[in-house]
Amino acid sequence: MANWREFEEQAPALAAAVRERLTAAETHVLATLRRDGSPRVSGTEVDLREPELYIGSMWGARKARDLQRDGRFALHAFPSSEGDAKLSGVAIEITEKAVLDAIQGDMQPSHLFRLDLQQAVLTTVEGDKLVATTWWPGREVVRFERK
Repeated sequence: MANWREFEEQAPALAAAVRERLTAAETHVLATLRRDGSPRVSGTEVDLREPELYIGSMWGARKARDLQRDGRFALHAFPSSEGDAKLSGVAIEITEKAVLDAIQGDMQPSHLFRLDLQQAVLTTVEGDKLVATTWWPGREVVRFERK
């Protein structure tokens, strides 16, 4: 797994495009796993504070409980004609008061999760091709094309 900075260092062009998608809209779609293993999708906001990527949640929200139980997530950035960005990995709850104070300030009590990345994908349309550019930590960026 990797933090945001490691993603930027390993795949700078892809990370820049994904960052653009994450900052182009306020709300994105987060997928978590319910207790029974079925998927749950929720709206979420992201907070990119070098070197980490964070998401927050209202205190006791179902998505927060899902992530506390099983941190696996998928995050789908709000799509646009500039591309469709997706991240997946494991969310780790932050409980250190100093970090919570620095990031959330007076928005407490609420949950804060750091996103450790296992994969990033940017899907774009180039002419008559669908192009998926994919990164995994420690590997070269791979580009898939489909007509």
